[in-house]
Amino acid sequence: MQFSSTRARRRAVLCAALVAALAPCGAAHAQAYPAKPITMVVPFPPGGPTDLVARVLAQKMGEQLGQPVVVDNKPGANGNIAAGQVGKAAGDGYTLLYNTSSITLSPALYKSLSYDVQRDLAPVALTAVVPLALVVHPSVPANNVREFVAYAKAHPGKMSYGSAGNGNVTHLAAFQLVKALGIDATHVPYRGSAPADVDLVAGQIQFMTDTINSVMSFVKDKRMKLLAVTTSKRMSLFPEVPTLAETVMPAFEAGAWQGIMVPASTPPAIVQRLNAEINKALQSADVREKLALQGAEPLGSTPAEYGEYVKKEMARWAAVVKSSGVTLD
Repeated sequence: MQFSSTRARRRAVLCAALVAALAPCGAAHAQAYPAKPITMVVPFPPGGPTDLVARVLAQKMGEQLGQPVVVDNKPGANGNIAAGQVGKAAGDGYTLLYNTSSITLSPALYKSLSYDVQRDLAPVALTAVVPLALVVHPSVPANNVREFVAYAKAHPGKMSYGSAGNGNVTHLAAFQLVKALGIDATHVPYRGSAPADVDLVAGQIQFMTDTINSVMSFVKDKRMKLLAVTTSKRMSLFPEVPTLAETVMPAFEAGAWQGIMVPASTPPAIVQRLNAEINKALQSADVREKLALQGAEPLGSTPAEYGEYVKKEMARWAAVVKSSGVTLD
């Protein structure tokens, strides 16, 4: 018995020594994050407004972290395909979701989703907000919002408007516009802003409320006419363009905000590291300059602040969706 007890004590000592020896390695491993490239999943096609901002941040974050941050475009289902994929990914910090405001719309629009935004995803940081713009094809004989409304009402059922997808903020903003003003127009959903913009330029659709960074180049070369913006104040890039609030929809305001989330199982230390790098990137002069060129306003936040913002936006858009009667199931 004494021999057995002594051997047991020796084993305990050896195990303790082994654990102590391995502990620094584990700590070093944790501190080494990231040790390989990070994937940033973007729920919309390449070249669209979300993709443009995501790539600016991905490049800067990669420079700061010392590992590439690779953008992986997974469009479809109003961003739900990408969100569901990231929600089921390993929580190791190597899979990020570059989400948009659509993630707070989907719970109200879909009766069943493959993920729960509050259960399966963890907020990291708000990144930017992009104003929406009311744009029309040059063939539409309107040079301001009131002329546009008058023309649309004079041609009921003859006009169509595009969006980045059913239930997307670009859809609901235009939906609110046509319903509030009594316009009879057909909605045509696309898989992202980029293909919708192409069809608007081609005259296949007549108008849309799209993100300013998606339509800016078309406006500048006069392939689209910019009639109004959806922000509460006029944009410095287009000071001559009025807001919808000051023209035909008092107090109306909408924007396409963006952020980054990770699988809910991601360790808090990694979430905090990513949050610090995102905020650092958003404060850098070159990133701010690139975002300004796209009409995007950098935001930044703590994970907790972003989490609260998501909750408030979910409640806001649930009320809008309920009043509009829009459903995607």
